[in-house]
Amino acid sequence: MSVTWEELGWERLADGVGRVRLPVWDCTTGLVVGADRALLVDAGSSLAEGARLCAQARELSGGDVTLLALTHPHFDHVLGAAAFDGAEVFAAEGADAVFTGGRAELRADAVRHGLDARAAEEAADALVRPGHEVRDLLTLPLGGGREVLLADVGPGHTPHDLAVVVPGEPAVVFCGDLVEESGEPQAGPDAVPSRWPAALDRLLALGGEDALYVPGHGAVVDAAFVRAQRDALAARFGVSR
Repeated sequence: MSVTWEELGWERLADGVGRVRLPVWDCTTGLVVGADRALLVDAGSSLAEGARLCAQARELSGGDVTLLALTHPHFDHVLGAAAFDGAEVFAAEGADAVFTGGRAELRADAVRHGLDARAAEEAADALVRPGHEVRDLLTLPLGGGREVLLADVGPGHTPHDLAVVVPGEPAVVFCGDLVEESGEPQAGPDAVPSRWPAALDRLLALGGEDALYVPGHGAVVDAAFVRAQRDALAARFGVSR
């Protein structure tokens, strides 16, 4: 008997599509299962967390995760990536520079936020560089008629924001930290505030009015929430439409 999404603590969003809210930082990881391949969206904050996600995804999909999309290069979304041995890794164009030259800052940021220093160092040392950088749009077939669309919609929350769109009724849009529900969107030193509202406009155009929008942190929201957050960010940073 196969395990259900709910039995593993995941939230089922559509047929073969779900997500889990991880402990401590309430970071979302998503899973999209096709007939031939499975795609994971973000990999958690440590190798141990990545290994747990890998095992759960295998139970839910019936096989290994062979595709991994990283929505942006922050520690809580990427440091578990090395647990997905052999997976093809996708990120937005330009993100590779963070994975190659920014490992020390990723490690330091993780420790600043409370991750054990040894776990942070181990994960940063093992960090998997993206083998594929997405410029504009990329369609990935998963088999059985299912496709996912990877979209370089940033900059915004970071210079390298990738969204994952799963067509369907409704469509499901994994937004990364371009959208946050459990708190005010975080604009760190690598944010690009002047471009963030436009990134949300692109998300809305890709997903449409009836889509489910999955924030990087918090509960699933609708298009009206994303639009309101877009307007709030524009007002916060003095960006005109």
